[in-house]
Amino acid sequence: MTSRERFLSALACQPLDRPPLWVMRQAGRYLPEYRELKAKSSFVHMVQTPALAAEVTLQPLRRFPGIDAAILFSDILVIPEALGQPYAFRDGGGIEMARKIFTRADINVLAPVAAVTEKLAYVSDTLKLLKKELGNTKTLLGFGGSPWTLATYMVEGGSSDDFERIKLLFYTDRATFDALLEKLTEALVVYFQMQIAAGADAIQIFDSWGGLIAGADYEAASLKWIRRIVAALPADFPIILYAKGTAPHLTDQAFSGVRAISVDWTNDLAIVRRTLPANVAVQGNLDPVLMQTTPEIVAREATRLLDSMRGTAGHIFNLGHGITPQARIECMQALIDTVTTWK
Repeated sequence: MTSRERFLSALACQPLDRPPLWVMRQAGRYLPEYRELKAKSSFVHMVQTPALAAEVTLQPLRRFPGIDAAILFSDILVIPEALGQPYAFRDGGGIEMARKIFTRADINVLAPVAAVTEKLAYVSDTLKLLKKELGNTKTLLGFGGSPWTLATYMVEGGSSDDFERIKLLFYTDRATFDALLEKLTEALVVYFQMQIAAGADAIQIFDSWGGLIAGADYEAASLKWIRRIVAALPADFPIILYAKGTAPHLTDQAFSGVRAISVDWTNDLAIVRRTLPANVAVQGNLDPVLMQTTPEIVAREATRLLDSMRGTAGHIFNLGHGITPQARIECMQALIDTVTTWK
């Protein structure tokens, strides 16, 4: 069984001798080869240059061939940029958008959704390069942000400590909020269709800030828009949803049409597996901070997680969030060795 077949079989909730493995945000400063490339080019330039983006995507697989999937090197904020709201990185860390969304007029001047295909052609080109390189040996994963998560950056003007402005917009001017989310939903449908056409085997939607909205309002603020995206994509195409901090909504997410739920590290994955429908896979959920400890600790904790999932189907081993720049290469190797030799 190839790595790609293993991954897709897990998404179909078929029994396997071991779960497939990939690591969220595989590209990162923990790899010296990435740091060497990054020293010569900005992050945004690498994202927008297919040859560089493909190279960064492939770096973890070259160093760690036990990984079963390649995750496209890109950023969720390419969608706001394609719509006319560029992003950059602040000197002190975090995201800075070129401007903020204040009013309905600010939404009306965003580029038409049709512009996404042309302006993000570099993403399609990157995926085609990767598909040519990988063939059917590894699963090729595309991704994008959820409408809610993208809207937080667009309304707040970048990274935020309190997310006050997006919440105020949701509660005080629902019509304007809905107009922005409608625009983003349509843009993401076009974007994901483009990724699928370019060779992506699965798409992951990152609702990274889904846990910020009051529980009773998660459906209206975020999940209903995700449902619309999934419904607009090809039937049965594998969609994975990751929504950090949304444990009370896991069952609702499982009935959104996605094929897998990616679970953060604060949940007991074995309990989640037992409570969700059998035809929805689960992904996760080792605490990323463990990658900064020792290989022995990583092997122990990964084995404990694997043992808790013994006898279940539809498990994709992953971290419970993105791998950090402080991750140790020897810990990553220990994780891969543990998962790939576990029986």
